[in-house]
Amino acid sequence: MTSLLLPRQDGSLETYRLQGTPIARPTSVPTFNRIAYAAAHVVSDPLRDSDPWGRPAIDWEATMAFRHHLWSLGFRIAEAMDTAQRGMGLAWADAQELIRRSLAEAKSVAGADLACGAGTDHLSPDAARSIEDVIAAYEEQIGFVEGEGGRAIMMASRALARIARSTDDYRRVYGHILRQAKDKVVLHWLGDMFDPQLRGYWGSENFEEALETVLSIISENSAKVEGIKISLLDNAKEVALRNGLPEGVLCFTGDDFNYAELIEGDGQKYSHALLGIFDAVAPSASKALAALADGDLTTFRSVIEPTVPLSRKIFEAPTQYYKAGVVFLAWLNGHQRHFTLPAGLQSARGLLHYADIFRLADRANVLDKPELAVARMRNFLAVLGVEQAD
Repeated sequence: MTSLLLPRQDGSLETYRLQGTPIARPTSVPTFNRIAYAAAHVVSDPLRDSDPWGRPAIDWEATMAFRHHLWSLGFRIAEAMDTAQRGMGLAWADAQELIRRSLAEAKSVAGADLACGAGTDHLSPDAARSIEDVIAAYEEQIGFVEGEGGRAIMMASRALARIARSTDDYRRVYGHILRQAKDKVVLHWLGDMFDPQLRGYWGSENFEEALETVLSIISENSAKVEGIKISLLDNAKEVALRNGLPEGVLCFTGDDFNYAELIEGDGQKYSHALLGIFDAVAPSASKALAALADGDLTTFRSVIEPTVPLSRKIFEAPTQYYKAGVVFLAWLNGHQRHFTLPAGLQSARGLLHYADIFRLADRANVLDKPELAVARMRNFLAVLGVEQAD
């Protein structure tokens, strides 16, 4: 059956009939003219999860299978990032195992590529006593990534945001780490809508002042910076950063509200992508990016633009709980056998939110297996008290 009862915002129920058409898989791995990283989630294992808030169990087989799914669609993978619940359920010890496994798995796939999140999340912000503590924490994590043969994405640091007293503290930390990095690093500007503990990052809550600081850090270390991911959910701010970057340093959009126009560009400059939403809409994003590489803007826009309302719903405030919507779609589309997240984060969103995701995913042609999605949605609704008509 391709219809079911869904709740409305006013508490009533409506009969919703599916209207979308699944996106066909490419016959071979597509090529893009934008660098496209999909930030990938991890799959929990509820059959072994005796302490989901403390040390969640991970289903490594399903987690690696999902990475193969993304590679087959042409994506690079941004591993062990906030989409994988770094700092929200995935501890550094598990992140190390995830990085180790993913790097090993990539070697078995021709053309597979990934970069790995390295931050300071094993250092509690309250435990940091000095800038040297932050530097040592970054050195440990980036050293691990490089020791495993990986490239690092230098994630924003809660500890640095707490302890820094001036922009000079940011210049000191980033300059020290970048100078000793083996390979070029992707920097990470994550707004406080994603993580409230990052408020005032780069030493100021004023965007123009923060922008000046980060651009000066990049300029002083441009030989070691591949690019910077910016996630402020404001396309004008991203364009300002993009226009100020030195030649050869890339801008990676992390704007899950405005990625379609930022990736397309303004005719002169464009953004590459490092996005959590690509986890959830991978077949659509892959088809759109392949069309863009062929110069087919009509197909690019017609495929990717319907995913934007879905992404805005998934990433609505409180934005840091977007992981729940990402995993919800992975479950509906058959990439995992259950709807649970590390730390029980599926409880961070309510039924009405998930019902809206279901509608928008259908309209965006993101439900890959409509009958499976309907069957699973019916079960989910029944658990939450919405019984379906016979």
